[in-house]
Amino acid sequence: MNVSLTPELESLVQEKVQTGMYHSASEVIREALRLLRERDELRQTGLAELRKEIAVGIEQANRGQTAPLNVKAIKAKARAALKGRRRPDPTGADGPQPSGPKGRQHLAGGASPRKKATHKKEP
Repeated sequence: MNVSLTPELESLVQEKVQTGMYHSASEVIREALRLLRERDELRQTGLAELRKEIAVGIEQANRGQTAPLNVKAIKAKARAALKGRRRPDPTGADGPQPSGPKGRQHLAGGASPRKKATHKKEP
């Protein structure tokens, strides 16, 4: 079998061999194909599990075992989860936080400006 690689992939294969992790380009390719197979199997397993969960949900819906959609509760739960994931500023000088639509402040590129804490000494 003869395989053509892009210059970038060929460099990657050569790099792996040069590090000593692999003895030959063939070993690198075999490992890559093994990992590709493993990824495909994991994806198929995940899809099968998702299909089972969907089937369970459809069965429950057919039996009338559903709850009304509460968008406000879903949004509140998501906001609480996001709030818990934010890291506080270790200096305690929290700057403006990124926010959503409706004219509220947006910070480009995830930047979060910080103000330095200033402490004035009392005379």
